Amino acid sequence: MKVLVTGAGGYTGSNLIAGLTDCDVLATDVRFAHPESPAAEDAVTVAGKDASHAGRRQMRCDVRDRDALMRMFLDFRPDVVVHLASIVTPGKKSSRDFEYEVDVTGTQNVLDACVAAAVRRLIVTSSGAAYGYHADNPVPLKESDPVRGNYEFAYSYHKRLVEEMLARHTATKRLPEIVIFRVGTILGQMTNNQITALFKKKALPGVKGSNSPFVFIWDQDVIGAIRRALTVDPAGRFIAPAGIFNLAGDGWMTIDEIAARLKKPVRRWSPLLLKILFGILKPIGVSRYGPEQVRFLQYRPVLDNARLKGVFGYVPQKTSAEAFDFFCKAQIDGTNGTSGTNG
Repeated sequence: MKVLVTGAGGYTGSNLIAGLTDCDVLATDVRFAHPESPAAEDAVTVAGKDASHAGRRQMRCDVRDRDALMRMFLDFRPDVVVHLASIVTPGKKSSRDFEYEVDVTGTQNVLDACVAAAVRRLIVTSSGAAYGYHADNPVPLKESDPVRGNYEFAYSYHKRLVEEMLARHTATKRLPEIVIFRVGTILGQMTNNQITALFKKKALPGVKGSNSPFVFIWDQDVIGAIRRALTVDPAGRFIAPAGIFNLAGDGWMTIDEIAARLKKPVRRWSPLLLKILFGILKPIGVSRYGPEQVRFLQYRPVLDNARLKGVFGYVPQKTSAEAFDFFCKAQIDGTNGTSGTNG
């Protein structure tokens, strides 16, 4: 099988590429070294494995460049595309327009290239954030619940727009068929992001009146689910159906349960005071978070994974609590929460 992966230089992408030893893989990412020509390909070493043999290639690709993307797809002719490229944690110099171009326009470009190259299946990592951060979200959320990503959260809103775009394509019943994973908070041995940074603080931030639930998914379960979406039977048919699936471990953890595991206090603030505080600190550069971040802590989406297990056929190896415990043992235990292994 020929598999093209966008965002292959990221955390999930590099983990995935390391395990795709049974496929003809083209790993693409804007962070890869610039090729000498648009069609140039280089050998890639992933996770310490020499990938210079046939079937393990990399290519620099910016999903915003529609023409270059189309040429690459038509040249490689992938059977399956795993689309991971998105802006999860924006840099300090990032802008809303840039994030939209990558997240939304980039996904449209990938979808159009898939259609042109007759790709059979497109696998997209969305997020539980697509449901939005709302007080009236059901607990837990099922795939049939509406996606209402909040405009004030670029990542959440863009995931909503992407899913609406993909739904319009699915309604046409044209190739590619689409698998969407609404992923919970990913944790693993090397995970390092804005959420894991919260767990390394001396006291965990909380909002009065909210238990701030978190759903976690072990990073290797993310890879396992994607690999299942790639797998075909002897007749070449995909063994798992297309569709939308919440990708999370069983259960969830409240901020108090997380704090108890870390042996740290929870420092709770009133929502109004937090909004005022963030509103002051962000403009002067002391905090990267604005007033909208209060909803992020108050109304975190809790994902039901019954459809993942019963319809898609993948059972996560670790529950939310077990994934968090694995992360703690790898990065926090014995460090007093002040340092850890960075990915």
